[in-house]
Amino acid sequence: MTTMTEASVREFKMPDVGEGLTEAEILKWYVQPGDTVTDGQVVCEVETAKAAVELPIPYDGVVRELRFAEGTTVDVGTAIIAVDVAGGVAAPAPVQESAPAPEPEEKPQGRQPVLVGYGVAASSTKRRPRKGPEVTVAEAAAQAAVHKELNGHGPAPVPAPVPAPAPAVEERSRPLAKPPVRKLAKDLGVDLATVTPSGPDGVITREDVHAAVTPATAVPTAVPQPTAPEIAVTPAVVSHDTARETRVPVKGVRKATAAAMVGSAFTAPHVTEFVTVDVTRTMKLVEELKQDKDLQGLRVNPLLLIAKALLVAIRRNPDINASWDEANQEIVLKHYVNLGIAAATPRGLIVPNIKDAHAKTLPQLAEALGELVSTARDGRTSPAAMQGGTVTITNVGVFGIDTGTPILNPGEAAILAVGAIKLQPWVHKGKVKPRQVTTLALSFDHRLVDGELGSKVLADIAAVLEQPKRLITWA
Repeated sequence: MTTMTEASVREFKMPDVGEGLTEAEILKWYVQPGDTVTDGQVVCEVETAKAAVELPIPYDGVVRELRFAEGTTVDVGTAIIAVDVAGGVAAPAPVQESAPAPEPEEKPQGRQPVLVGYGVAASSTKRRPRKGPEVTVAEAAAQAAVHKELNGHGPAPVPAPVPAPAPAVEERSRPLAKPPVRKLAKDLGVDLATVTPSGPDGVITREDVHAAVTPATAVPTAVPQPTAPEIAVTPAVVSHDTARETRVPVKGVRKATAAAMVGSAFTAPHVTEFVTVDVTRTMKLVEELKQDKDLQGLRVNPLLLIAKALLVAIRRNPDINASWDEANQEIVLKHYVNLGIAAATPRGLIVPNIKDAHAKTLPQLAEALGELVSTARDGRTSPAAMQGGTVTITNVGVFGIDTGTPILNPGEAAILAVGAIKLQPWVHKGKVKPRQVTTLALSFDHRLVDGELGSKVLADIAAVLEQPKRLITWA
């Protein structure tokens, strides 16, 4: 029958933290086996194809096992942590001594590996399962043979506590390192046991391995290295470094961005139009708004007025705010604007959006822009913030770029690229004068946006930025 300890263990599975996501990468564990957790406590941080998300545990108890290492990509629905909700400690289940026929659910349990920051449990659905507790079975057989040799009769029964010491010795002697680092060390012929770790919690980094290449390893090469743990931590995707190149696994935000851009580029027929506009008056208005008491403490910059100009243009040309439904062969007109802002983050390009931007006043829009940017910089943008966008702005001008031909965000009909604002010679009132000038580029889906509509939208944006007083008359 099932033991009390086994019955009290709950497995927390990787949830779908976004809409339709199939996998997530474990970035960091905040707990270790033996730690006490409470309902709602954050136990780890994961990165999906959309953003980094902290996962709370839904019950109280004691952590019994971490099923995957940091840096491992796990399918949605796969158990990632086991918690003893009865408050018991993580210990091997006792062996049934006199049970005539063990129950099926106890057989696959075997030795329960306690993973301290690395390794993959046998419950993984994407990796080859372990072949059972080979080391402990061998030890038990050896003990039985010795017993028979010394006593002259049948083998002694295998004691239940035998499996416990083996994993404990393995964990103490095994250096902490992520799978890609282990592969790098193996390729370079570096024994991780001789490497001095510099990472947090004593984890060996790539730099530590490279630093250990020059001095010869002190451990004799004839000493055999344990192979079973290496099999357990073989990653699904391996990064590889050499002196001449580095290969980086494509996953997380980068993987999602690549798939989305390829799908968009080869599904929607893109058309891009350009216009160069004098934004001197807009720049003056930005400086005036910074002194406005209603905007004190808010993010006031050219992007704020460009966003407002785009919203005005959409109000005047609502058919641009639409999407193409291929399955139903319909054009879906949106009566709301969720304004996406492309943001470059340490994890890659993301496009969170401001919900119902069309209904916001200028101070409200400034506040929303400020929150969006700061959240993206901190890597805390939620998946919900990146869903449901209707139109996007990408500000390549912050990198000193004049303009570009942006690719549509999937499911949207238009994207506006804003170039750098520069002081250039410009004909103003019949004379050549230095003026603040920028180039705008509007890409749109030609299946549902004709050249006339796209041109009207771009012309309206340019007109507002050239004469920002139109914000009052057109809005």
